[in-house]
Amino acid sequence: MGVGAWRPTRVVTNAEVCEHIDSTDEWIRQRTGIESRGWADAETSVIDMSVHAGAEALAAAGVDASSIGAVIVATVSHPYQTPAAATQVADRLGATPAAAWDISAGCAAFCHALAQAADLVRGGTAEHVLVVGVDKLSDFTDLTDRSTAFLFADGAGAVVVGPSDTPAIAPTVWGSDGSMWDVIKTRTSWLEHRGVTDPAAVEWPALQQEGQKVFRWAVFAMAPLALRAIEAAGLTPDDLDAFIPHQANMRIIDKLASQVGLPDHVAIARDIRTTGNTSAASVPLAMHRMLAEGQAASGGYALLVGFGAGLSYAAQVVVLP
Repeated sequence: MGVGAWRPTRVVTNAEVCEHIDSTDEWIRQRTGIESRGWADAETSVIDMSVHAGAEALAAAGVDASSIGAVIVATVSHPYQTPAAATQVADRLGATPAAAWDISAGCAAFCHALAQAADLVRGGTAEHVLVVGVDKLSDFTDLTDRSTAFLFADGAGAVVVGPSDTPAIAPTVWGSDGSMWDVIKTRTSWLEHRGVTDPAAVEWPALQQEGQKVFRWAVFAMAPLALRAIEAAGLTPDDLDAFIPHQANMRIIDKLASQVGLPDHVAIARDIRTTGNTSAASVPLAMHRMLAEGQAASGGYALLVGFGAGLSYAAQVVVLP
């Protein structure tokens, strides 16, 4: 029913990233399509970012926070094991006593949360649900790691899901492959930090990934997933107006679009160019930009695809708010 976003004001160029790693602006652009990314300041939390994006989504939807029956926050970077960020987001927005919880499905988490929200509304458990995809990956990025330092960024995107006279969120196609759990992960367990008096003795649990394995998996496994999601919606690629995949890598985005057989009229989200990889926030942030800049129109069919750590993946076709 509405979409909102929060983006950092600090723009981090490839040149700045390359101050810490042996790389170049040209190499990063060629390999990923990223020209810059945004990092939040130290005082801005995942909760702060979620509240800003959620408030905009509520205003765009014309829904009062008191009408929200559930708040779902998709994130891997809330720095507290418990409680969930969602409870504080609900409170600060005025949605209390809405049910509230976080989900962890890596870069696929927003599409997972959207599936939950749609089912909650269809089942009558909640009339309106606020879904937030948010990550502050700068807190968990090793600036000296040449394989990841240029990828990750911060941001939040949110949508409001509510009742509709006609279906506007198609069935979700999703799954996981736990045999590849170790290709995207934090490099240490929190338990390794227990009782450690010298911080230098244990590495901070920064994100690490095996880029080539992720690239091959995403390109070859996600195209069939996307086609199944289109079929589940009762559509064909020709019926789509927009393609909004997880913003992991420009080459992955282009290869997926080609393998799915998207016609020229379908607008393709390439928010990664100036936003970087914001994990759970990437799909709603890209959706927000496409609508704000007129790349896609309200009421059009958009294919959403999320994939990432777990390995987890999910896809669905939605009618753009």
